[in-house]
Amino acid sequence: MKRIFGITFFVCTIVLGGLTSCKHDAITSDIDWELYEMAQKTNGYTWFKNSSTPLAKSSGSGHSEPLLRTRFNGIASTKLDSNGRVMDGIVFPEGSVIVKELLNGDQSLERYAILYKDSSNEFADANGWVWGYVFSDGRVAEKAENKGRACIPCHAQDDNIDYVLMNKFYP
Repeated sequence: MKRIFGITFFVCTIVLGGLTSCKHDAITSDIDWELYEMAQKTNGYTWFKNSSTPLAKSSGSGHSEPLLRTRFNGIASTKLDSNGRVMDGIVFPEGSVIVKELLNGDQSLERYAILYKDSSNEFADANGWVWGYVFSDGRVAEKAENKGRACIPCHAQDDNIDYVLMNKFYP
């Protein structure tokens, strides 16, 4: 009887431990999946400089892909001027979504880098941004729960506008 109780206790501990860790992973996956779904939407977005033409990777980029293009949702695009450039000195409002599409040399989509302004989100950084970095197939390149830890050092460089560097490298 003691042996059965011991085995049952061991199995329950393993199962419950697994469920707890799965629940934690699901929370992380949920925000990454939400960001991925945001990145896939294109209706209502405005391209940087009003053009979807891919740009060559800038000298200041930490991304490995050679091409990119960046778009802003309807909320974020209120902070673009008539030429589609980010207005100097602005702070993007809550609900802003900025999607940088990172493209291979053949112009196929490799990854999305996503900024989502939601100060109340548990994964938001000190400036209210939730950072997403996902492959085009939905695999996570950098977890949102890391709060941009891998991205902020580059995006905080001089002449950024609320972490956006498009004007600096593509004047």
